[in-house]
Amino acid sequence: MSTALNYIRFWGVRGSYPAPFGSHLRVGGNTSCVELRVDNHILICDGGTGIIPLGNALMGQQDIREVTIILTHYHWDHISGLPFFVPAFVPGWKVNFFGPGDNRKEIEKRISGQMVDPYFPVEVEMWLANIQYIDMENNELNYGPYKISSFNVHHPGSTFGYRIEVKGKTIIYASDNELSFIDQNIESRKDEMNEQEHALILAMQAEERTKALEDIRNANIFIHDAQYTPEDYNKKRGWGHSCYIDTVNFAADADVKQLYLFHVDPNYNDDKIETLHRSAVNILHDRQSAMQCHIAREGLIIDFDNL
Repeated sequence: MSTALNYIRFWGVRGSYPAPFGSHLRVGGNTSCVELRVDNHILICDGGTGIIPLGNALMGQQDIREVTIILTHYHWDHISGLPFFVPAFVPGWKVNFFGPGDNRKEIEKRISGQMVDPYFPVEVEMWLANIQYIDMENNELNYGPYKISSFNVHHPGSTFGYRIEVKGKTIIYASDNELSFIDQNIESRKDEMNEQEHALILAMQAEERTKALEDIRNANIFIHDAQYTPEDYNKKRGWGHSCYIDTVNFAADADVKQLYLFHVDPNYNDDKIETLHRSAVNILHDRQSAMQCHIAREGLIIDFDNL
């Protein structure tokens, strides 16, 4: 565990599937999982394979026996660590879950769906911790010092991003989001529209972008999908992920203070990701932007009190 009292730690940073390869170790191979610890309250964003070593680390301390896990969605790379999250199997622990779904029962059904025969030999009924599924009222949830609100993002199925406010700081977590989703749809259907319809669609597009920018305006930390290069994005438009260039420009437009490139493609080795990062820094230099841009690396710890 970190020696800092309040921190953000990346336990899994890959998208799509784990990449436990020697060429990927500087960035890390586990899938999405980010821990926030403030005043002994632990908030966990997503339960990909990164939650497995997090759970093991939690078992090595005595101060905390409750965590809240907020899930962006239920694709395997975001929940596949949950069957191996040790605290869930230990009496005396309390594990709270929230994610997309109309009610608690639907959230429980979606989480437990991967832990049934023939997909997995141990069902959630074997979890011995106090498991709670949470209803979020008016898209807001309060947990300890955290004020959490959800918002919809562009990704197949119902998918959330989260705005987390704590100790006067704002962290935005949006692991899977295709920033150019609307641009792609307009481009593909522009021949079907007359001039007036096209102008109306463009106005709606501008309005949505303005709202999306305001949702993250001046965020202290922005953790966002940066899965693809432009070449790969052109092959995979509509898959629900962003080109890293779109992510960098979007964050800079919103005057974000620190951007962390996250959910990177598992096919990209460390050298390639570091090349993309240098490109991102050059973009910011050309824009004369003061925003700091980082690679989200597995094991990286951000001292929250120094933000």
